[in-house]
Amino acid sequence: MAGRLEGKVALISGAARGQGRSHAVRLAQEGADIIAFDVCRQLGTVPYPMATSEDLEETVRQVEDLDRRIVAREADVRELGAVQAVVDEGVGEFGRLDVVCANAGIAGFAENTWSMTEEQWDEMIAVNLTGVFKTVRAAAPKMIEAGNGGSIVITSSTAGVKGMPGTAHYVAAKHGVVGLMRSLANELAPYSIRVNTVHPTGVNTPMIHNEFMDQVLSNPDGGINLTNALPVSEVEAVDISNAILWLSSDEARYVTGVSLPVDAGFLGK
Repeated sequence: MAGRLEGKVALISGAARGQGRSHAVRLAQEGADIIAFDVCRQLGTVPYPMATSEDLEETVRQVEDLDRRIVAREADVRELGAVQAVVDEGVGEFGRLDVVCANAGIAGFAENTWSMTEEQWDEMIAVNLTGVFKTVRAAAPKMIEAGNGGSIVITSSTAGVKGMPGTAHYVAAKHGVVGLMRSLANELAPYSIRVNTVHPTGVNTPMIHNEFMDQVLSNPDGGINLTNALPVSEVEAVDISNAILWLSSDEARYVTGVSLPVDAGFLGK
């Protein structure tokens, strides 16, 4: 039986590990060829180890093991020219673009908003909000030109729905992409391109599981409560991938402009 994305091409930012790698593999399992990129180096304000070139190579290996094609490059989501070059190369190779997963993101904390440095604020907004704009800016014209419709899924967060202490820059960016999504959903609807956001609770990825984040999340005075309603402490990356797969499939052909929580009931608790 043909996969739900057979013959389609998906662009994934932040694809070297974690959710991004999971999205690449899951969409490839359903027949998609993949265009992937990641910065693959440490950013100045990020307090945990970021993905490496070797991580991106592992994503390539896992996609190719599924007999799918992949174009994977190192590129900074903050640099439109670099992102555009990856998109142009991938579309040149595969001939089309149907799905965009704007997934690249960083996390960070400060004691409170007024003690946050300018650098922390600027880098977070540049990656988590402006980077989404630049990804869509590079990809949308290619989707329109191809004339096949398509799906753009932006990774927001439960922090894109509610406030959380010590993370105002992250919360602002994740709220911001919801507004971006709503505008894009209206602008791209005439081209049958659907735009939605997904809102994960804590996900079992290297961005959450590292020495720095373990200290922050275990601090009883930190004020950050990530307790879900369902009896799980976190969800798996593939749970988010499955939501993106559904939103990008024909099963969701009339779903656009929505914010889909994949949060084990976190937001309702």
